[in-house]
Amino acid sequence: MSVKPLTGPLCTRDSLAADLRALGLAPGGTLLLHASLSSLGWVCGGPGVVVGALLDVLGGDGTLVVPTHTGDNSDPADWENPPAPEAWWADIRATMPAFDARSTPVFGVGVIPETVRNWPGVVRSSHPQTSFAAVGPRAGALVDGHALDCRFGERSPLARLEEAGARVLLLGADFSSCTAFHLAEYRIPAPQEDNSFAVMTPRGRAWSTVRDTAVSADRFDELGAAFERARPVVRGAVGGARARLFDLADAVAYAESWLIEHRPRPGG
Repeated sequence: MSVKPLTGPLCTRDSLAADLRALGLAPGGTLLLHASLSSLGWVCGGPGVVVGALLDVLGGDGTLVVPTHTGDNSDPADWENPPAPEAWWADIRATMPAFDARSTPVFGVGVIPETVRNWPGVVRSSHPQTSFAAVGPRAGALVDGHALDCRFGERSPLARLEEAGARVLLLGADFSSCTAFHLAEYRIPAPQEDNSFAVMTPRGRAWSTVRDTAVSADRFDELGAAFERARPVVRGAVGGARARLFDLADAVAYAESWLIEHRPRPGG
């Protein structure tokens, strides 16, 4: 039986760090990362090597932030891929484990965020669905105060990242993954919706429902394509991955005007 050889390029901690520096990443920065491990090639040592290379480049004064979302902690009536049988809904709402920032694993955002979640010294925000985790001297200030009724708005880490002058790195990820665009959704007319999850309260685990701004990544790929045509976006390669590096505040400001013009939403 033939066995397929490993496919490259071969990436090491040093080679990844060199590529990141060549892209424009520098010590002392604050970085929001969206990454695909498989896009890089074959990483000798796995996802921890990628995180290590990023921290090497950011240095002791830099801070790395990743989405550590847990979208499975949500109302089963809204599940689509796959849908949950209606007969299960009540039991799911009654038994879904409450979010724990220390131990709840990520869901649907990849192995690199899960690696950061377990990194020494990591700090994680407290939202049951859209938490962010950070490593570095600004970590606590960036993730503190994440309100239950504000997934991506002014009381979320995205607004703190904007204030901190953060940049966004899409590392083998496309603009449909760019959570910074969601901050723009909170700043333009948008409908409100119920959002439910299992959360820990002073009285124990509870199924909670809050009102929040409705968010959607619909057409974010088109928004991103327009953004990089109009605004400064550094493009390059890190390992085998296509990489884009840009200013978070610039992306949010561009998205506000683009969404109003190209994706108006009923009920906003």
